[in-house]
Amino acid sequence: MKNMKSSSSSSSFFQDKIHNYNKKERWLNSNMGKKLSPFFLSSLLATFIFIIFILYSPNPLKAMSKSDLDRTLALIKPPNNTTFQGDIQDEILNCDLFKGHWIPDLQGSSQYTNSSCTTIPTSKNCFHHGRKDTDFLNWRWKPDQCDLPRFDPKTFLEFVQGKKLAFIGDSVARNHMESLLCLLSKVETPEDHYKDSEDRKRVWYFPGHDFTLMILWTKVLVKGEERVVNGSSSGIFDLHLNKIDEEWSRDLPSLDYVIISVAHWFFRPIYLHDDTGVVGCVYCNTPNVTDFGVGFALKMAFRSALNHINSCKKCRVRVTLLRTFSPAHFENGTWNTGGRCNRTSPLTEAEINLNSNEWELRSLQMEEIEKARTQGEKKGKRFGVLDITRAMLMRPDGHPGEFWGNKWMKGYNDCVHWCLPGPIDVWNDFLMAVLRREAALLSW
Repeated sequence: MKNMKSSSSSSSFFQDKIHNYNKKERWLNSNMGKKLSPFFLSSLLATFIFIIFILYSPNPLKAMSKSDLDRTLALIKPPNNTTFQGDIQDEILNCDLFKGHWIPDLQGSSQYTNSSCTTIPTSKNCFHHGRKDTDFLNWRWKPDQCDLPRFDPKTFLEFVQGKKLAFIGDSVARNHMESLLCLLSKVETPEDHYKDSEDRKRVWYFPGHDFTLMILWTKVLVKGEERVVNGSSSGIFDLHLNKIDEEWSRDLPSLDYVIISVAHWFFRPIYLHDDTGVVGCVYCNTPNVTDFGVGFALKMAFRSALNHINSCKKCRVRVTLLRTFSPAHFENGTWNTGGRCNRTSPLTEAEINLNSNEWELRSLQMEEIEKARTQGEKKGKRFGVLDITRAMLMRPDGHPGEFWGNKWMKGYNDCVHWCLPGPIDVWNDFLMAVLRREAALLSW
């Protein structure tokens, strides 16, 4: 009741004030309306802006920068029209982040160095092993339709707080994880939580954000075994397309975000199995066995893995991303016949071949992720893609080449993996943009 009485008396008080204000206003209009000078109007406006400054400045006695002033004045501007939010949605949804070109970046695209990041493995630490040129760091990816924001480690850690993110794949997937680890270490030093006996599975923990980052090693996503002949490795593999590799699938139920990628282990003799036995091969030249080629084997392995994620009822995965094929750049030979990758600058889009085997494999991966996305929508599961193939076809300058420090394989060049820091860091620009897009889609 006190509030009601107070409200009633306040209402009467303000009504009297308004009545008196109206009387004064009529007097001003009749007697002074024609006498207001420009100086008076300017003073009135200045006073109004000063009041706004006092009200909204966190420290009124501190000099305001132009950006602070702009933000303060924005508080008294009328709200933008309703199409502004729509414009943001259109940019997030309609911009093809992966179609573009590399442009010079004189500030340098790298946010860390090979000395500031202590977790770079020696085989990716190209400068440590004698690489002298640095121009390959001074390029950034520019989508044709928009700008790709730089990776922000602080924002990323806030986004994934309390979550688990895993890279599932081979050594190139690990290369990606190592790049992300360097970027995040700028904000928080992670704890090395787990390493298996072969350093295949690795788990890092960021206690300040309760965030877990891991690599789950798998060569081919499905169950694969190398044949042993006379006690020695044969280089011939058996792939069971109907069985998922437990090295990653056993951890799947605990994960929130998954980045899945494999490819390079398919370029060897392989026999493909289903429940009935051998159904085909890759590079086998065996009578009565059809050689389906690398593309078929890769496609079927991804299909099995994505179907497994889609059908996993006890899994809590929020978003599954497929990272497309990462091209190698051996020139004048293959990895074991003297092939090299000693370029020092990117290629243009006109110089890459979009009819190549690499692009075909990327296209097959895109088909499988679209199928998984369609199936996942019915189950409330989200699938997306990090379509890095086009951008990386243009970066033959980003590999370790001869600067990888492998004393057991001297004379061989690494034109598969990527230097750290290096062009691979843009994969995390893509990752952050795509996760933001998926979050935006969920909120609309």
